[in-house]
Amino acid sequence: MSRLAALSTTLSTATVAPRAPSRAAAAASTSFSSSSSSAAAGPSTSTASASPAAPPRRSVIASASVSSAIVAAAVAPAPVAGSTPVPKNTMLVVGGTGTLGRQIVRRALDEGYDVRCIVRPRQNPADFLRDWGATTVQADLTDPSSLPAALVGIHTVVDCATARPEESAAVVDWEGKKALIQCAQAMGVQRYLFFSIHNADRHPDVPLMAIKSCTEKFLAASGLNYTTLRLCGFMQALVGNYAVPILEDKTVWGTSDATRTAYLDSQDVARMALAALRADAAIGRTLTLSGPKAWTVPEVIELCEKLANARADVTKVPIWLLRGTRNVLRGFQWARDAADRLAFADILAANEDFSAPMDETYQLLGVDPASVTTLEAYLGEYYSSILKKLKEVGASSRQTDFYV
Repeated sequence: MSRLAALSTTLSTATVAPRAPSRAAAAASTSFSSSSSSAAAGPSTSTASASPAAPPRRSVIASASVSSAIVAAAVAPAPVAGSTPVPKNTMLVVGGTGTLGRQIVRRALDEGYDVRCIVRPRQNPADFLRDWGATTVQADLTDPSSLPAALVGIHTVVDCATARPEESAAVVDWEGKKALIQCAQAMGVQRYLFFSIHNADRHPDVPLMAIKSCTEKFLAASGLNYTTLRLCGFMQALVGNYAVPILEDKTVWGTSDATRTAYLDSQDVARMALAALRADAAIGRTLTLSGPKAWTVPEVIELCEKLANARADVTKVPIWLLRGTRNVLRGFQWARDAADRLAFADILAANEDFSAPMDETYQLLGVDPASVTTLEAYLGEYYSSILKKLKEVGASSRQTDFYV
C-alpha cells in the first residue's frame, strides 16, 4: 500500500507514538541558535528537548480524528530564548509561483512586506518574483533539510503550495508540510497561514483532502499562531477549462453531476489572506473563503457561451467512468498518484455544494462584500479583453495559436 493510500484508509486505526524531533526540526534548531539573524523566540507549547536525537520512526496518519496522536507527532524543539527579534513585515511564501502564491506575493509587496519565496532549482527560474521585488531562496518540500535556512529571520509563513499532478501528494503535502511546520516551531515563527480545501474533513476517502485535514490538525496542535483558510475554487481555473476552449471551438469536457462551487478570484483570496494576517481575531481559526455564488459546470459553460457569443461543443464524462478509471489505475503502482486524484469523482457523485456563508468572515477580515469579484464580472472582463485584442489583430475567435 502506498503512503498516500495508507493516509486515506480507516478513520480511527492510526497511532503515532511520541517521537523525537525530525531531522529538519533538529537542523532548524541548530541553524536558529547559530545564525546571527535568528528569528525571535515566541511562546511555545513544545516539550521536547532541543538537542538532536535519533531520526524518528516513519509514521503515517490515517485518520482525520486522531488529535491526540497528532499532538504527539507535532512535538518539536523549543526556540532559543533571547534571540534577536525579527521585523513583523518579514514573510516567507511557499508556493509563490502558483496561481494563488503569486497573487499573495504581489499583494504582500504592495502592502510593504519584505517577501522571501521558496523556489525549487529549475531550468526556468522564477525571475518575475525578483522583478517584483521579492527575494528567492532555493528549497524544496521534498527535501526537509533545505527548509531551515529559508526560515531564518522570518516572522510570518504563508503556505499556499500543493503537489503538482506528477508529484506525490503524500510526500509534498504531508511529509513536506509536516517538516515545514516543525521547522517553523523551532525557528520561532510568529504567524503561520495555511491554505486547505473546503469540507476536507468530510472526505477521508479522498487522499488529498484527507492529507489537508490531517495537516490542519497537525498545525493546530503545533502551538504556532496559525490561521487556516479553506478554499472552494479559483475562477482562474475556469479560463483554461471552459473560456478558452469555447473561443477556440474545441471540445469542452464536463460531467453529469450537480456539484456547485463558489469560485473566488485569486486576487480576492490574496486580499483576504493579508487581512487575516492583520486580524488577531483570526489566530487559531479555520475559515472558509467562498465566492458570492455557487455554480454548476453547466451553468459556467452557459455563461461562457453567452459572453463569447458562441456555442460550446460539450462532451460529458459519466461519473461511473471516472470511478472505473480510478479503480483500474489503482492496480498499478506507478499510476496510484493519478488514481488518488481521480478520487474527487466520489465528491462529484455526491452533488456537493462547495460554498459557505461569508458574513461573519467578511466582518472579521474587514472586507466589503461588494468589493468581491463575481464570476460574471471576472469572465466578462476576460472575454472583453480577449475579443478586443482579437479584433485589433484581425484574428478569428477560433484562432487556436493566439493563446499560446
